[in-house]
Amino acid sequence: MPELSPVSLKFASLALGSLLLLAGGCDRQSDRQAQPPAGVEASGEAGGKVDRSHAGAALPDLVVRDPAGRELRLAGLKGPLLVNLWATWCAPCVTELPTLNALAGQGKVRVLTVSEDLGEPAKVAEFLKARRLDRLEPWLDPNNDATVKYQAQSLPVTIFYGADGREKWRITGGHDWTGKDMQARLAE
Repeated sequence: MPELSPVSLKFASLALGSLLLLAGGCDRQSDRQAQPPAGVEASGEAGGKVDRSHAGAALPDLVVRDPAGRELRLAGLKGPLLVNLWATWCAPCVTELPTLNALAGQGKVRVLTVSEDLGEPAKVAEFLKARRLDRLEPWLDPNNDATVKYQAQSLPVTIFYGADGREKWRITGGHDWTGKDMQARLAE
């Protein structure tokens, strides 16, 4: 077997790391559990599982910004509210955005998409506009505070708050937000 140069080894390591990242989707978690934790149930549709282990938690004291620099404090919002943490580089996030856009158009629940993209704030607004996702506001979490406050290990993560401003459930992973089971879940 021929000896590899340091440059070749570095390239091979980067390529392998990229393949593993692509295979894992947007998962930032290193050790998955063999079984879902208590309070987690099958969602009935493609995507993640419904997690009720945080039920009753209040909206976090979190400030997000739009590309113009306007701020929105989540703790002051009223439900029903669906908070979606996503990123332009996350394939499952991008796949579910059209269904979130359709849900936002129904007017039954406010859909608040919060991008975890770092860098140029206008990028997120341009990304949504290019895909005609006109019902989704381009809110940004420039310091990635939301992933910490929501204990998010991967993206997308979507959290549903009832009219009382308390968390009812969350789903980690892509989901069809226009599916049959969603109308019943959102009525909770």
